[in-house]
Amino acid sequence: MTLDQALAFGLLAATIGLFLWGRLPYDLVALGALLAGVVLGVVPAASAFSGFSDDVVVIVGAALVISHAVARSGAVETLMRPLTPYLRGTAVQVPVLVGVTMLLSMVTKNVGALAILMPVALQLARRTGTPASALLMPMSFASLLGGIVTLVGTSPNIIVARVRQELTGQPFGLFDYTPVGLGIALVGFVFLSLGWRLLPTGRRGTPSLEAAFNIENYTAEARLPAGSPLAGKTVAALEALGDGEARVAVVVRERFRRFVPRPDWVLRPDDVLLLRGEPEGLERLVARAQLVLAGDGQAPGQAGEISVVEGVVTAESPLAGHTPGQLSLQGRHGVTLLAVSRAGHSIQQRLSGLRLRPGDVIVLRGEAAAVPEALAGLRVLPLAERAIAFGHSRRSWLPLLVLAAAMALVATHVLPVAVAFFGAAVVLLLLRVMTMQEAYEAVEWPVLILLAALIPVSEAIQRTGGTDLLATGLQHLVSGLPPLGALTITMVVAMLLTPFLNNAATVLVVGPIAAALAQRLGLNPDPFLMAVAVGAACDFLTPIGHQCNTLVMGPGGYRFGDYARLGLPLSVLVVLTGVPLIAWFWPLGPG
Repeated sequence: MTLDQALAFGLLAATIGLFLWGRLPYDLVALGALLAGVVLGVVPAASAFSGFSDDVVVIVGAALVISHAVARSGAVETLMRPLTPYLRGTAVQVPVLVGVTMLLSMVTKNVGALAILMPVALQLARRTGTPASALLMPMSFASLLGGIVTLVGTSPNIIVARVRQELTGQPFGLFDYTPVGLGIALVGFVFLSLGWRLLPTGRRGTPSLEAAFNIENYTAEARLPAGSPLAGKTVAALEALGDGEARVAVVVRERFRRFVPRPDWVLRPDDVLLLRGEPEGLERLVARAQLVLAGDGQAPGQAGEISVVEGVVTAESPLAGHTPGQLSLQGRHGVTLLAVSRAGHSIQQRLSGLRLRPGDVIVLRGEAAAVPEALAGLRVLPLAERAIAFGHSRRSWLPLLVLAAAMALVATHVLPVAVAFFGAAVVLLLLRVMTMQEAYEAVEWPVLILLAALIPVSEAIQRTGGTDLLATGLQHLVSGLPPLGALTITMVVAMLLTPFLNNAATVLVVGPIAAALAQRLGLNPDPFLMAVAVGAACDFLTPIGHQCNTLVMGPGGYRFGDYARLGLPLSVLVVLTGVPLIAWFWPLGPG
């Protein structure tokens, strides 16, 4: 072993040790490893930041932005709405949510797919009394299984394709993973549909700050236009579109006549409805029923990004004791009043004539640049920021159509994955499906920093000849074993390293070693790279190896050991299914 090899291995060992120690953020450890590599001379200074321009980083970042746009659009909720009345028990809910998560993960980033469907699962759990812990971990594992089916479903597939391109000049294609991935996903679907019973009962999610600050009695005003599909339907039919999270408190008809409607009350065009509920439920009801929200629409001269904020009317506010109409909110301050919540009181009159009081919680909408000045001028105390899109126009199908177009361009080899996904993210921003601020918030920056910093560090092992050295050691380990045995050990090694090294880092380190091992054994490197991709993507043992598992830990109330209860048997099934499938579709003979 040369000095450079010893330094490279020592750097890698120290990095893994810090990951296991867990006292420092993963992205900070990766940045420190990159700096140490440059100082030690195993990472050339000229290529120290090459990882930040790597296609992998662009693909992962763009996929997160696209996934956020799809989640915000509500399109998935709309597609699942016909199924929700039938999702009564856990035995039905788990297979449906697992299957939908798995399918969605095949066409978009798995963490994005999980983020899209988690609100649906939590809403279903609240409505039916199902423990969220029975739904979220199976969904997380399903997103990992679905991600291995296509190139863009998970980061390991993208990175393995890059490793293959460096070795052979030709990366794996978009659907090269599909035959093996589909077989593993099918077995995983059957297991998760039944195996959720292995999870402990009684786990309760960690309440978030947003959950603690959950104002449910907002009152909003909306008009039922003639073109709404709810004209001529009952109040009960309208409320059903809000999934039980918003209701019609008052109907104002012929300008001044107010009625407290019964469920069988028939709605007429131009009825003014006072709706009560939390912002998310109100938004869903307004969008699905195609209602016109009071104060909605862009004010004259308002061309910038739109912001919606919550705030408290203070005693010094000019709003106190006055109606929004008297103060001409839109004309003077550039904001409109969308909803009001008054503790201990039920609002029965139209918002334009409501005299606001100190302590009222209001929702204001306006141009993002003007909102801070408006809050200061109105002496409204802004509340802790939380995700609230109430009052934004929802373009439900645009994100899915843009994503489908990007996938089609990749599948037909018109554009590479990085360019297609980057272009899709830019198009969504140009169409104002989301704001620039929302796009920045959607990106998991620690994940991108981790990935970009570790790419040159992992290349140091290969540059110094360390991969050949490790391949020799692994060759001795598998000597005397049949090719299937060597393939099995490769997958198991990748699977065991992933919880502690991060799946992207595992592929960057183990991928070149596996390819070198295959070449030393006189075998085709492709099946060994496939084994690394599957093993690194299937992290079912801990909450720290993949962000999907981390994402559900708090809401599901899981403990560290809970993951192995469901994940260990699933990992065994993946190995038993994946190794024969890889050997079948990717022959082990010389490449």
